[in-house]
Amino acid sequence: MIEAEWWDADDSAELAASAAGDIQFIIESAIDARGQALIAVPGSGIALTVLKEVAKAKFDWKRVTIVPTGDCLVAVDSPLSAAAALARIFLPKGARVLPIGSENADYKAAGRAADARLEDLQWPPDLVWLDVGANGETAGIFRGPDLDEALNGPKARRAIGVMPDPLPKDAPVARVTLTRAAIISARTLIVALEGDDAKAVLEKALEDGPLSDTPIGRVLAEVTVPVDIHWCPA
Repeated sequence: MIEAEWWDADDSAELAASAAGDIQFIIESAIDARGQALIAVPGSGIALTVLKEVAKAKFDWKRVTIVPTGDCLVAVDSPLSAAAALARIFLPKGARVLPIGSENADYKAAGRAADARLEDLQWPPDLVWLDVGANGETAGIFRGPDLDEALNGPKARRAIGVMPDPLPKDAPVARVTLTRAAIISARTLIVALEGDDAKAVLEKALEDGPLSDTPIGRVLAEVTVPVDIHWCPA
């Protein structure tokens, strides 16, 4: 059974301070231990509030590489681009932000290209941060025809293209995402979420474990490291 510890905050500002402190410690420890840090994070929602706090740290940011856990297959100047959102925060600090998606009608080919890009990184990540969507999606792993491959594909595969079904109304496009194998290989893993609905989804996913019908439940069921969960009301 997954070992999870919940950290409840009163609001998004308190959550941001708490989660940012954890992430800053992970980055600093990785730089001290290995001379560099690799983190995979979401590029939307509460994540951006937290990451702006993280970016205030006085690291040697040139030693830090940041990749999205998942991204929409859109142009780099699209508001849906997670890589662009992360770049706006971290490129001015000197960090390396590695996009894994691009505007590409062939989402399978986009997934193969993302996987090839990630092969050049020193794996495993020091941190993977998972979000929780309204229907239990996480990273770019959604219900749909590619769910099983994202969860159960070759363990050496780090990224895959996916087509959510149904397509989310707020972002009706294909994605690239880290695979479950890539996610659970991380040295540390955190989850951050807002709102009672998302909390209920996650609690049920944790309770159902490997029998969960949600992507977040199926991913977390295979995690072997302790997970810190940061939550606040919406």
